[in-house]
Amino acid sequence: MSLDIQQITVPFVPGTTVNCYLVKSSDAFVLVDTGPARQRAYIQAALQKAGCRPDNFKLIVLTHGDFDHCGNAAFLAKTYKVPIAMHTADLGMVKDGNMLAGRKQPNIVMKTLIRSLMRLSRINRFTPDIFIKEGDSLAEHGFDADVIEIPGHSSGSVGLLTQQGELLCGDLLGNTKKPDLWSIMDDVDTAKASLRKLAGHAIKKVYPGHGQPFDMEYFWDNYSY
Repeated sequence: MSLDIQQITVPFVPGTTVNCYLVKSSDAFVLVDTGPARQRAYIQAALQKAGCRPDNFKLIVLTHGDFDHCGNAAFLAKTYKVPIAMHTADLGMVKDGNMLAGRKQPNIVMKTLIRSLMRLSRINRFTPDIFIKEGDSLAEHGFDADVIEIPGHSSGSVGLLTQQGELLCGDLLGNTKKPDLWSIMDDVDTAKASLRKLAGHAIKKVYPGHGQPFDMEYFWDNYSY
């Protein structure tokens, strides 16, 4: 199945952005992450420009429960009549609006960041329609990719690995300055374990939640942990 992955770079807090990815197959669209609610018009315009309609928009997949990735999920699901899929471990974040739910050991930096950022935008709460887990395939929704559980940033963080070796990794990895572990982690040891897990997969290119896509070979050549 031939896939086209379109990066949608959405403005976040001043000087920063967050990525959504619109995956197009021959006859279907799947959106991976939805951006913060304050940028609803921005993401709507991108979807309309791409040609998304209720009849060809098949699924919203969330890599984790943070509000900058889930802020428009409920709205888009209602507008396009499309189901939402995510991992159950981050359910409390989107159902109750608690960005610390399910996090193992949030440090003072993470607590402060989350509490301050929550005043910038408010997530629309929802309950996902589909709970995804390790090894699940999204092919029936027009996205020929498998789910890989990669906790560390959050307990329910997942990656989506296509048959072509493209990984959409949420906030496990970022590339705002250079490819690296994302700077905000709930559990660094768990994140490193997730990285070791990725080493067992044939990954060619990474699409991170923040920053530009990069080659996985370059990452391994420069990874210093």
